[in-house]
Amino acid sequence: MKFSSPLVSFGAVSAAASVLLLLSACATGGPGSASARPVLYPNATLNRVGEAQGQAEVNACMARAQASGLSPVLATNEVRRRAGEGAAVGGVASAIGALISGRGSDVLRAGAAGAAVGGSAGAVSGAFHDDQPNGVYRQFVQRCLSEKGFDVIGWN
Repeated sequence: MKFSSPLVSFGAVSAAASVLLLLSACATGGPGSASARPVLYPNATLNRVGEAQGQAEVNACMARAQASGLSPVLATNEVRRRAGEGAAVGGVASAIGALISGRGSDVLRAGAAGAAVGGSAGAVSGAFHDDQPNGVYRQFVQRCLSEKGFDVIGWN
């Protein structure tokens, strides 16, 4: 008789959730992220108005860009694309594995299971790659700040 302990499955789920949380935290920041903010050079304007007012102007320019219909995130449909790729690869690999192992009657079931697993893995992978910054949004914000006398030296 096979016994499956709920504590083991809870531990495995807990560990997987922890790894996923850690990976998502790493994937959501930095200059290449859509959540990045402009970094202002300490020029005469920033020195005159101060850091707090400079950040208020950054917020105002970002709000103005969004009010103009721009989004900081460039929609890439990466989640859907990677889910499809994962489903195709997982389905074919599982079906071939069933044929090679001599379980010809299980080919469809193995292919469907592989497609489900591969599609899920592909969707998760795509979610980590879908947070691309919108270049037009960034140019809008930079020009807005430039017109106010600020110099943007990058995004962080």
